[in-house]
Amino acid sequence: MPRSTAVRATDYPAAAGTPGEAAFFDVDNTLMRGASLFHVARKMHQRGVFTLREAGGFAYKQLRFMLKGENLKDVHSVRDAALAFATGLAAEDVRTLGEEVYDEMIVSKIWPGTRALTEQHMKAGRPVWLVTGTPVEVASVIASRLSLTGALGTVSEVADGLYTGRLVGEFLHGPAKAEGVRALAEQEGLDLSRCWAYSDSFNDVPLLTLVGHPVAINPDARLRRHARDHNWPVYDFRSGRRAATLGLKTASAAGAAYGLWRGFSWVRSR
Repeated sequence: MPRSTAVRATDYPAAAGTPGEAAFFDVDNTLMRGASLFHVARKMHQRGVFTLREAGGFAYKQLRFMLKGENLKDVHSVRDAALAFATGLAAEDVRTLGEEVYDEMIVSKIWPGTRALTEQHMKAGRPVWLVTGTPVEVASVIASRLSLTGALGTVSEVADGLYTGRLVGEFLHGPAKAEGVRALAEQEGLDLSRCWAYSDSFNDVPLLTLVGHPVAINPDARLRRHARDHNWPVYDFRSGRRAATLGLKTASAAGAAYGLWRGFSWVRSR
């Protein structure tokens, strides 16, 4: 598999199934509520890497992502900040950080419905891979903890055991996800026409159209329309989705903003 797109993270044997089949799951808003990269930034703030002001900016972007879906500008800004501040950090420390992020922030945000879909595929003997822009160190922790086959994630350059602040290849997002999965399929002998892919974002249409069984989970508005136009299955595991109104979203945003303000006020007082 080209190092420019992704690396193999973990590998768990599944029950014998139909050769050539597999399932690919996006992570952010598909497998879990919110964006995993923002939780990585939050953990880095707790370790003193980010200032309170910078952490507040990440929290605002996380809130906007949860309410409106993926915004490439926000995702890229968090990615660039994380790369800059990670320069000089030990790769082994980042792996440990990924374990902490999962235990403290991610495990409670896994969508039960999506988790059930991964288990169904595994029981049917299909390999299940995570495909995400999140650092591969964190993606592999998520795959390991959920006993999935493995993970494709964004790869950062390491020299002498330390991060250089540069990427190896592309940020694993949009078309790069499709290229990573295509390369993995060649390596693993997969028939993509008999594979499944799950995502919440219209940006992942290249990945979804690559497989024979595309599925939209908690889709943003554009993906919902695209899925409807192409007769793709749609699963929405967000609580109260059918009852959600603009007023309810506004109230949720206000409540979350108040909670963030109280949290930052407490940190400042400390």
